[in-house]
Formats: sequence, structure tokens, C-alpha cells
Amino acid sequence: MNSLGINKSKKDTNVVVAMSGGVDSSVVAALMKNEGYNVTGITLKLYDDSKSSTDGRQCCAGQDILDAKRVSEKLNFEHKILYYQKKFKSEVIDSFVDSYTAGETPIPCVQCNQTVKFRDLFKYAKDLKADALITGHYVTRIQNNGHAKMYMAKDQNRDQSYFLFNTSQAQLDYLRFPLGEINKSETRSLAKKLDLNVANKPDSQDICFVPNGDYSSVIKKFRPESFKQGKILDVYGKHIGDHEGIINYTIGQRKGIRVSNDKPLYVVSINAYKNTIIVGSKDFLEIKKIKLRDLNILGNKNEFNKTINIKVRSTGRLLKADINLEEKTVYILEKETGISPGQACVFYCRDDLGDKLLGGGWIDKAFNKELSTKLTS
Repeated sequence: MNSLGINKSKKDTNVVVAMSGGVDSSVVAALMKNEGYNVTGITLKLYDDSKSSTDGRQCCAGQDILDAKRVSEKLNFEHKILYYQKKFKSEVIDSFVDSYTAGETPIPCVQCNQTVKFRDLFKYAKDLKADALITGHYVTRIQNNGHAKMYMAKDQNRDQSYFLFNTSQAQLDYLRFPLGEINKSETRSLAKKLDLNVANKPDSQDICFVPNGDYSSVIKKFRPESFKQGKILDVYGKHIGDHEGIINYTIGQRKGIRVSNDKPLYVVSINAYKNTIIVGSKDFLEIKKIKLRDLNILGNKNEFNKTINIKVRSTGRLLKADINLEEKTVYILEKETGISPGQACVFYCRDDLGDKLLGGGWIDKAFNKELSTKLTS
């Protein structure tokens, strides 16, 4: 059994490494090559970046492809580029736009992992007869009795399990995550020791197709008709202002509402059907119950018979909650505010090995404290 848990010698084990052109995936590729595995690096071309920023802080841009190619040339392994622009447009960008125009706050990185990366790249790696697909994600994978489980990474500040909640069991059994047991600082040190050209490259900070962070510009490009003027209402239904399009607002937003009031006002709900924004005090952001859609369950369903932990945003804390899988309903047992439809609710349970991922679902509805359903539906 080799270090990847595959019953072959390293020299007879073929692995595909997903290479984004960043430091994490480059280090993973180098580690696999230096251990003696047969490595094929694959970089996905996902969008037309000809008009995008070139500061090197987005993933899957033109410079990143060149950086991945240089790493493969230095380490002498095969590198391929897959042109998935059409897939990415239809399954990630269009989904992002649909979600925003529906008054939600989407997470395109989850959609990207779910579709072009872990579905299409998974299939391509299988077609190449690879024994495993390797990525630079910070999650821990532990295999027992032929099946793998996913846990939060050792480096909690870098953990990416939230973004991988939609991974299937078949994918998880095939995937490997070599960085799950080390800290980001160690990855940087390895990159320098290996003399990789990306050792000092900044991490990606923006969504790749929104390099300047201006979400509304993406909506304006693909759905200019979405910018419809509508009403801003208070929590009692009173018309107190007007907006230039619901896509300019997100749940929990305080700045830019442009409604004067004695106390701070926050966006507490967005009604796409009625084209209205509802604002109120911070108290109205508190959420105790959420409804989910499109559940993906990785754990044993018996594990949901007790209180488990959830995350409702990628950078959020773990919250105690009770889950009703049949009703797709989550009852949050701790105070939490500003939960937005379109985000993910990810399930975890604690055991002797750490925080184990049990799956999750997309947030379809968040129930605000004392807010009338007449305003939100």
C-alpha cells in the first residue's frame, strides 16, 4: 500500500493533479512527482479573461495557466489544458446570475467544484486510467473499510470543507488532499524549498470571473434587464425609499441603503417576486430556522438523530443545530444573524478524529425573527 492508500507501487500509480496555477496545487504536484508517482497535471481554462485584471490574484486566469505550465516543465511531467469555457458559463456563471437575480447570495466556487472540477475533471481523470485525482484543497481525508471520510483541515483558518459539501462518496473515494494535515505557512516553505516559480504568488482572493469584486457588473453584462427600480420597505411594510435593482443588495448589508433613519438599518430580506428590499434593525437579522434544498448526505443518517454542528458561511463558526432531513429543516440552537438564501448550510459532527463532514444543502429560506411572511413571500 503506497502513501495514497493505493495497492500499487508509486512508480506504477498514475495520478492526475488539478493545477490552478497557485502555490497550493503546484506544491501538491511537486510532492507527488518527488515521491515517484506518475503525474499528469491538468489546468482548466474556464472563462475568457482577456478583459480581466492581470494582478495574479484570481484562479484559472491566463497567467495561472502559464504558471502551472512552468511548474510542470521544471519538474518534467505532462501538463494538459482543458477548455471548459462553455461548461463553466452554463453551469457556474449562469447559475450565479440566476441566483443573484432571485435575491440570493450565491457561492460560485461550490458550483465550480460540484460541476467542472469534481464531475467533469473526475470523469476525464478516470478516462486517463488515473488511480487518483489530487487537489490542493485544505481538507483531511481518512479512509477506512474501503470508503473515505472528509474532515476539516488541520489549519482551521484555511479549511475548505465548506466548499466541498456537495462531493459524492464515489468522488471522495477517488480524491486525495495532501495538504490537509499541514499549515499554509508550511506549504509556502515547501514551495520555496522546491524552488517553484509560484512560491511567493499571492492567493486568489476574488471570484475568477469577478476579478474586481463588482458583482453587479457581471449581472449587468449578462442580464441588464435585472436592474429594475423598486421599493424599499421597513419591517412593517411601509414604503420608505426606492432602489435601482435588488441585485445591488445582500442580506446583512448596512452601507449603501440610502435611507435615513435614527438607528442603523440593515437589509433583512429581499423579495425578488415583488422586487422589494426590506430593511430593519439588526435584531431582525437573527435566524433560528432555515429550509434547505438539494441535500447531499455523506454521513450515516443515524448521526443526524442528535445535535450536530453546522456552518452557514465559509468563514463562519460552527453552530449547534438540530436537523430534520425529511423536512429539510435546520433549527439553529445558537444566535446567528444575516443568513442568506443561496449560501450553503454544511453539516459536521465531532469524533475522535476531528470535525467530520456529513454533507449539506443550499439555503432556500431563512426565517427572520418576527418578520411578517407577507413581506417575504
